[in-house]
Amino acid sequence: MGGGIAQVVAASGRRVSLHDEVAGAVDRALEAMQRSLDKLAEKGGADSADVLTRVTTVEGIVPADLMIEAVVEDVGVKQKLFRHADDVLPPEAILASNTSSIPIASLAAATKRPAKVIGMHFFNPVPVLQLVEVIRAEETSDETLTAIVELAKDLGKVPAEARDVPGFVSNRILMPFINEAVYVLEEGVAEPEAIDTIAKLGFAHPLGPLALADLIGLDTCVSIMEVLHEGLGDPKYAPCPLLREHVAAGRLGRKSGRGFYDYT
Repeated sequence: MGGGIAQVVAASGRRVSLHDEVAGAVDRALEAMQRSLDKLAEKGGADSADVLTRVTTVEGIVPADLMIEAVVEDVGVKQKLFRHADDVLPPEAILASNTSSIPIASLAAATKRPAKVIGMHFFNPVPVLQLVEVIRAEETSDETLTAIVELAKDLGKVPAEARDVPGFVSNRILMPFINEAVYVLEEGVAEPEAIDTIAKLGFAHPLGPLALADLIGLDTCVSIMEVLHEGLGDPKYAPCPLLREHVAAGRLGRKSGRGFYDYT
């Protein structure tokens, strides 16, 4: 998702510095950006070479007006990054998180600039989907909120504001839906193809819940469900055992080649 976010920001005419500590992650992001831009160019989109000239890969966090964090859905990892960014970036810089479930206040608490911390939750694939869920923590300033809402619009997105509670709006609705689909599979009610076909044709969803879980990453789904379960204290948010089994076995979805479907 970091690559997709970098792509849409660069396509708006802004300069982007792309960094990831995981070996090979930046190269994979650049390759995915090239493929995405080529597809969009076929439909009359921006020239890929022009967009990519505005993307620079860097070895660490460099001075910028805005950081958009898109690391693993782990509060400790994110807090460590926000703490470091708070030390490195200029005092006026905004620190935004693409988290899909973790309360923004917990990230703001790791900084000395809570008024400039906000949630900016994009949806995958970022260059295609229009929604940006904007999450304002209690200490987020009006100026920060306005800046991010206007940026989202300038990127061609539709911002929708949500309160700072676990899962916000999107994943508080989506994850129990996916989780229940996994229970239906676990209980042998239907096979994956049938479950997804019913959702696509019956609910007019572009992807069925199991295919969508594979796209998101089953480990990410479990992490989000755990944030909901712990943060809201309701057992209905506990991850389905079959979902945990897939993650424990390394069947994480598209990124590992196998999840509820085989992508090899």
